[in-house]
Amino acid sequence: MTSNDVLSMYENIAGMTNKMVVAARSSDWDGLDTLENQCASAASATLTGSMPAQVGASRLRKIDLLKQILANDREIRAITEPWMTQLSNSMPGSHARM
Repeated sequence: MTSNDVLSMYENIAGMTNKMVVAARSSDWDGLDTLENQCASAASATLTGSMPAQVGASRLRKIDLLKQILANDREIRAITEPWMTQLSNSMPGSHARM
């Protein structure tokens, strides 16, 4: 994987998380689930440990993308966690664990 491949991967993941925010805002849970699976698949390359270190402008861009991904994650959680708690509480015999 080259430095450009790494940035391309993070750009792709950031784009998917943007779409996930839109899906969560519109309560498109099936779409959110599909995007979440696609995002996990795209991010699997980060688990191999074979990604080259980024330097200079590439490193700064990667940091910006990671910040964007994390901000999207926070927004998705802010939308979905209350809904998940409500769903859990409405199920017979369930105890909220969130």
